[in-house]
Amino acid sequence: MHTVAVLALDGVIPFDLSTPVDAFGRARLPDGRAAYRVRVCAVDDEVDAGHFTLRAPWGLVELADADTIVLPGCADPEAAVKPEVIDALRRAAADGTRIASICVGSFVLAATGLLDGLRATTHWLAAEALARMYPAVDVDPDVLYVDNGQFLTSAGSAAGLDLCLHMIRRDYGSAVAADAARLSVMPLEREGGQAQFIVHQEPPAPAGATLEPLLRWMEENAGRELTLSGIAEHAGMSPRTVNRRFREQTGTTPLQWLHRARIRQAQHLLETTAHPVDRIAAQVGFGSPTAFRDRFKRQVGTSPQAYRRAFRGAR
Repeated sequence: MHTVAVLALDGVIPFDLSTPVDAFGRARLPDGRAAYRVRVCAVDDEVDAGHFTLRAPWGLVELADADTIVLPGCADPEAAVKPEVIDALRRAAADGTRIASICVGSFVLAATGLLDGLRATTHWLAAEALARMYPAVDVDPDVLYVDNGQFLTSAGSAAGLDLCLHMIRRDYGSAVAADAARLSVMPLEREGGQAQFIVHQEPPAPAGATLEPLLRWMEENAGRELTLSGIAEHAGMSPRTVNRRFREQTGTTPLQWLHRARIRQAQHLLETTAHPVDRIAAQVGFGSPTAFRDRFKRQVGTSPQAYRRAFRGAR
């Protein structure tokens, strides 16, 4: 039987801990037998889980016997990882054990060096910190999970369930995974990635930047047909100068910045109105509904209609 060891460290996030315990613990083979043996392991006798303290039946030594190790996130993801934990995970990896992280559990996995040179994800709020602390890791904040074969990472807590179902499907096929998904009242595959959950209050611009008045004007007039020459004329600069200033201060071009502003306005309208998608496309400045849908899918990771179904009324 496949053994899954879930490592509970101090500050463990209860939801992250319960997700693999429940998902793997419920999985059943076609003949009704349990698909996995699940063990909750810890370094010490008691684990601080925030609102409560828990006792884990197993210790670090059990990681050596596991086929899969799951690392739930902790409340302080940037906290130092104990050397004995790093050593145990490295030894398990050397033996071929599959290791997966949920949410900010990716920080623990990254601390081992096992993610160096690999693509990985984490909660979008923590992606910048993960990339800063572990520059050798290729951090992708837009996806729900990343499967590198032996090492897997997932985005926010709910995406941990997506990852667990993915691993169940890898181990036992789609039928067993679909049954586990139904028990969790969860689709086996969700549309889109993590990008649709990232909140951009407005496109980024450094406070006090010399372009700030122009950025405000562009945002206020995003519904109009704006061209590079028109933007440059309003700013009293040449198109070449405007392009250079945008690259220096926003890291992108004027038109790319404008597209992002328009998509953010479209997200707001999809969340708060019942306007048809074609009308929203025109409202935010897209001349073609098809161009709007393509741009929206590329930037948000899902279609406008799917985004509306997921988020309308959430506010």
